[in-house]
Amino acid sequence: MIQETIVTTQSSEGITHIAPMGIHVEGDSLVILPFRPSTTLNNFVETKVGVINYCDDVRVFAGCLTGRRDWPLQSAQTISGKFLECALAHTEVEIERIEENTTRPKLFCKTVHTANHAPFKGFNRAQFSVLEAAILISRLDMLPLQKIESEIEYLRIGLDKTAGEREWEAWGWIMAVLDNHKRNANR
Repeated sequence: MIQETIVTTQSSEGITHIAPMGIHVEGDSLVILPFRPSTTLNNFVETKVGVINYCDDVRVFAGCLTGRRDWPLQSAQTISGKFLECALAHTEVEIERIEENTTRPKLFCKTVHTANHAPFKGFNRAQFSVLEAAILISRLDMLPLQKIESEIEYLRIGLDKTAGEREWEAWGWIMAVLDNHKRNANR
């Protein structure tokens, strides 16, 4: 199973990095597969710890992929790190082992602390649409533009029916990145 989360890591200098990431749940292990090169991977290798944030504010997912990474943070409980202030829950992890790979190494992590901050009341279709659109724009250089546009068009249906202010704001950020990509591709 893959859970869509926000991962926060810190460099050895204490600089926090925030990144949306699908976390693989394998038995008691949480497996993180960051692409190489990435700040998340570098920070995990340096410090051996990180935080998995469970968040329903899709602006954080869209924001991280559109250059908006300044989200309020709080200090983790058991590791040297930070968690998102808007997280419904967070899990502090330590790396148990790394399975090397030239593209996406597997970081097998054990949970060292979990905290719940607020109840999860479920996602609406607009939140799902924003999450999926954010994933699509993270792959602008990997997928054909026609496929991305077709999927965005379908996702817009759920957005139009159920979006609130947060979802519209996040969608606007994503569409601005897509429009910019298309302009640059046509040059």
